[in-house]
Formats: sequence, C-alpha cells, structure tokens
Amino acid sequence: MTPAADNGNGGGPYALPHLDVLESEAVHIFREVAGEFERPVILFSGGKDSIVMLHLALKAFAPAPLPFALLHVDTGHNFPEVMAYRDRVVAQHGLRLHVALVQDFIDSGRLRERPDGTRNPLQTVPLLDAIERNRFDAVFGGGRRDEEKARAKERVFSLRDEFGGWDPRRQRPELWQLYNGRHAPGEHVRVFPLSNWTELDVWQYIAREKIEIPEIYYAHERDVFARSGMWLAPGGWGGPGDGETLARRTVRYRTVGDMSCTGAVESDAATIEQIIAEIAASRLTERGATRADDKLSEAAMEDRKREGYF
Repeated sequence: MTPAADNGNGGGPYALPHLDVLESEAVHIFREVAGEFERPVILFSGGKDSIVMLHLALKAFAPAPLPFALLHVDTGHNFPEVMAYRDRVVAQHGLRLHVALVQDFIDSGRLRERPDGTRNPLQTVPLLDAIERNRFDAVFGGGRRDEEKARAKERVFSLRDEFGGWDPRRQRPELWQLYNGRHAPGEHVRVFPLSNWTELDVWQYIAREKIEIPEIYYAHERDVFARSGMWLAPGGWGGPGDGETLARRTVRYRTVGDMSCTGAVESDAATIEQIIAEIAASRLTERGATRADDKLSEAAMEDRKREGYF
C-alpha cells in the first residue's frame, strides 16, 4: 500500500486535514452527549458558530432526525436578517425551537431594562428559567476558546451548579477526550463542541461545506453611527443618542448578537474567500473588536459566566 501524500499539517502522510479532525471531534461530542444525557438542547441564535454547530449535529445523526431541540434566548433587539434566517433553517429541517423572550421577563417585572438599552446581560435569567422549566440536562453552546480569556478556561463539558453558575475550580480533566457528564439533581452541563476551533476554522469550514449564512456577515451598505470606537446599527433599543449621527458605510459583522452592543466593521469582503483572507490578517478577536458588552470590565465575561451566562 502506497502512503498518501503529506497533507501539509506536519502530522505525516496519514494525518487528517485539520478541519476533518475538528469535525470528527465535534461529531464524537454530539454522539457522546446523546448517549449520556436525557434532555439535551442546542443553543441556536442564527449566528455563524451556532450555524456550524447545528450543521455538525445534523451530520452526527444523519440520516436520522436531530434528537435534540433548539433553544434561543431572544433579546428582542436582534438583527432582522438573523431572525429570518433562524426561522427559515428551523422550518427547512423540521426542528423544534424553544424561544425564551427577554421582553416577557421585563414585562413581568423579573428583569429591568438597562439605561444603556443593552439586553445581552439580561439573557441569563431567561436562559436558566428555560433550562429549569424544560429540565434540560445538557446545553450545547457555540463558545470557542479563542474568543475570550474566560472562555479559554472552559472544558468541553462544563459543569454548572443548581443556580447555573460556573466555577472553574469544579471543572474536570478531559484526558484522551474522555468526558464526564456526571451531575447532581438540579445541576446541568454546558457542552462546547467548537471549543478547539478558531474563528478562521469556522469560516474555512463554512466555505468547505457550502453552508448558508445570513447576509449580514457579508459586506453591505448600512446606516450606522459611531459609539465607543464601534459602528452600531440604529434600532428600537434606543440608538443613536444625542450627538450621534447616522452615516452610510460599507460594513459587515464578524459576530451577531444584541444590536445595542454588537458593532460592525468596515469591510469590502463580499465573499467567503475575501472574509477568510480578512480574518487571517486580523490581529483582533471578533469579540474584542465588535462586542461592547465584553468591555464593561476586565472580567465582564467571567462574571456573567459565574452567574449562569453562556
């Protein structure tokens, strides 16, 4: 038998291309959870990471239907293009979607609107309520270790206590890709199949698999205004404010979330190939460049994770 040519990964002639390695790991994680847990659910927002995660889950169980439901914590301030994409994908694959509305919790008095209009920090209570009400024992998230330093501390299986809180000291070793899903009544486990992926890996995989994504990720003309060094889109959340003026710019989004804290970047990247080239040359993480909620303090993400955030 003649060995195959070296694939350029430095792993020898029989090493898989790195995207195949990442895909195989993620598929293994999905199947492991299906075997260990009773009521898993996939967090799905219509953002690129959750899109790739859903694509991998569908692959993991094909040709059988997806054995998990989807859950979206809807701030009410999401980009319309992303919400239209979410609903289209759910209908296309015949999936079950649970939606936890932040607005319902504001209307009932369980949450209060923030002065800055940002609702991302308000997602924790609706998320934990949905997990408890539906008795979800494993929750898939699209978090990656390269995004932010608090997420870099995560295990693939991240144990959460009965209040949804995260304690890095309670996380378990994961040697040889052996995952421990044991949890006490009331606790649950967050599972991150994309932990070892980078932003560039995600885009390269989208290109290879020809996955449809919302048009908001491609360069397009949009009315935006400047705030805190970012271009924000106007919307019902309250922007622009006094002294802030709209300008027409060619922009795209590296990440999507609440419109009040998700900034666009000026870009001419209108194709997947151009986006990949742009990301490869960037020295800023997507959250560091475009998410105002991560700039509230040095430990903003870690504080929210301890309270039960994604």
